[in-house]
Amino acid sequence: MTTSSSPSNSDLEQSTSSKDRERTADCSVTLVIPTFNEAANIEELMNQIAAAIAGEQDMSVVFVDDSTDSTQEVIREAAARFPVHVSLYHRPEPVGGLGGAVMEGITRTESRWIVVMDADLQHPPSLLSRLIAQGEGSGAGLIVASRYKDGGSASGLDGRYRVLVSHASRSVAKTLFPRLLRGVSDPLSGYFAIRRDVVDRAQRNDALRPLGYKILLELIVRCRPLTMTEVAYEFGPRRGGESTSTFREGLRFLRHLFRLRTSGAPSRALALGMVGLSGFLPNLAVLWALTHHTALHYTAAEVIANQFGLLWNFVLIDKVLYHGRKRLDSWMRLLGFAALANADLMVRIPLMVLLVSGFGFTPVPATAITLAVAFALRFLCVDRFLYRRIGGSA
Repeated sequence: MTTSSSPSNSDLEQSTSSKDRERTADCSVTLVIPTFNEAANIEELMNQIAAAIAGEQDMSVVFVDDSTDSTQEVIREAAARFPVHVSLYHRPEPVGGLGGAVMEGITRTESRWIVVMDADLQHPPSLLSRLIAQGEGSGAGLIVASRYKDGGSASGLDGRYRVLVSHASRSVAKTLFPRLLRGVSDPLSGYFAIRRDVVDRAQRNDALRPLGYKILLELIVRCRPLTMTEVAYEFGPRRGGESTSTFREGLRFLRHLFRLRTSGAPSRALALGMVGLSGFLPNLAVLWALTHHTALHYTAAEVIANQFGLLWNFVLIDKVLYHGRKRLDSWMRLLGFAALANADLMVRIPLMVLLVSGFGFTPVPATAITLAVAFALRFLCVDRFLYRRIGGSA
């Protein structure tokens, strides 16, 4: 194993992605630690890591910092006494929350193994060697430090609220992804080890789009490691710093779950269909009002009603279903979506006239039928062109 010299403060300040990758390429393990106002924990954390890797220094550490306190300065001071190389990158903007910070750290590594852990001392560094040994011994692509495996404990969760949130979140995740999470007792753990090649496959396809602090679930769903295993551990109490478990993060987690569940084209088509069904309500309500309370011909009334339906659909699609896959600015997206929604009138209006005049349908059910007929074409246009994923198709 190789031993890296400790970096100077200037090295840390000028840390770049390319330099970090070069420095971690000679190490078999890189420890990625996202930090947010953890100044009170850094000294003890690095002491525990140093003790855990004593005599096993084939490792580097990458801190990705979003702090507004003195965390950076404390890391620099502690790094000068640390036995292995330490890199520090302070993000100008905390894009993607804690998950985004972890992915930033991963992109700055070239080592065979990547271990992710928090800086709040709830993840014991003493488990590091067991995680790697389990991975090397089992050949697994992902090793999860689990609070819920036999022998583990989640006693560090402070208060009934966090216990309830943790169990509810875990249950929802396992319900939404029963096949992928089969055999994984703690899919929302923040402490795990993953092989470089497992992450690389997803990165090459531009598939990783973390949101919030549940990065492990993102990696499982996007990277699809062939084999996963777990190591039980005791989740310790928070020593200091600020918890990332907030109501806002909870909402972000739910949005992230929705994005992950609709990441495949069939799931997106189903979700888009549900959004389209909800758009029937404003469309048909306006159509009914115009045909019953004005002298407008039903075809003209449908053109107007269609605008209300498309606005309803656009808001839901843009803000929920395709959040994070926006290649164009908001006005261009709205104009593109409106153009698609109105273009299908070229098909729907003649079909609606045929249904009304030829088959005796009334305008409302005729409209419902033509909306369903136009769905498939609209989905293809929206999914493959208007919201095409940057760097490749979905």
